Amino acid sequence: MQGKIVIEEHFAIPETNGVKNRVVNPYWDGLSSSLVEFESKRLGEMDACGVELAIVSLNAPAVQAIPDVKQAVDVARRANDALAEQVRKRPSRFQGFAALPMQDPEAAAKELQRCVRDFGFKGALVNGYSNTPDAKKALYYDAPEYLSFFEEMQALDVPFYLHPRDPVSTERYDGHPWLIGSAWSFAEETALHALKMMGCGLFDKYPLLQMVLGHMGERIPYDIWRLDHRLQYRHDYPAKQQMAYYLRNNVHITTSGHFRTQTLINAMLEMGSDRVMFAIDYPYEEHARGATWFDGAEISETDRVKIGRWNAAKLFRLNLA
Repeated sequence: MQGKIVIEEHFAIPETNGVKNRVVNPYWDGLSSSLVEFESKRLGEMDACGVELAIVSLNAPAVQAIPDVKQAVDVARRANDALAEQVRKRPSRFQGFAALPMQDPEAAAKELQRCVRDFGFKGALVNGYSNTPDAKKALYYDAPEYLSFFEEMQALDVPFYLHPRDPVSTERYDGHPWLIGSAWSFAEETALHALKMMGCGLFDKYPLLQMVLGHMGERIPYDIWRLDHRLQYRHDYPAKQQMAYYLRNNVHITTSGHFRTQTLINAMLEMGSDRVMFAIDYPYEEHARGATWFDGAEISETDRVKIGRWNAAKLFRLNLA
């Protein structure tokens, strides 16, 4: 399929480009250089795989891992300025998501305003919880102090992409380090964070607010029936609607780093094909692998074109020819 749009594609600035090898493996070779490069390898792979446009975001955990608020604000601003310059050079090939210093909700709202109004960014991608000076304490966005931030996000009418990072503590993985990271703990951590946001009443207060989850929904769509089935017996569940309601009205998912047709079809059945979008997760995944899978996935051509292009165009209000 030509004209695909990908929406979880990463870049780095020197302050955030600390790729750490969990194990010695050729997979990690070249990731640092790929994160900072826009002009040849990235565009070449996009062209070869029928990708017209990438909405690019800062790598993880980046700003969210900075405990000092002033430094987080500064790094977010510099990263957004750098991305805006790349978008300015090739607006038909690259658009951007804002990096935000969520350590300070007011500063995050101001930076979001700047990025949307001055740069035309299409929303924000936030790399999970934010660190604080207390290594055991993290900031999650279901907390009441973030309500004003999400009020501004709804007013600007742009989505909030919640991207993974490792849990605050990985002690429960002791002896099994292979479960840490993208294989398992990323999704576990992100799903819990997303469920807190879905269940706390956030979307009751801001019903037009939209959240995006990568990696086929961080496993949430496949457990949503079980979740609501058990929650019906709880009197302490604070939201007004079942979780499935928010999944189908306030959440979108992407295929980033999860190239499996059976999973895609399950997600489409649970959420509807209008709420699924194509993504690669470059450079952590290869364009060719994701595009080859998606172009040949056993779904209808109508759904392929929606998922590969038009769902993203509608959600992010992209001006396409």
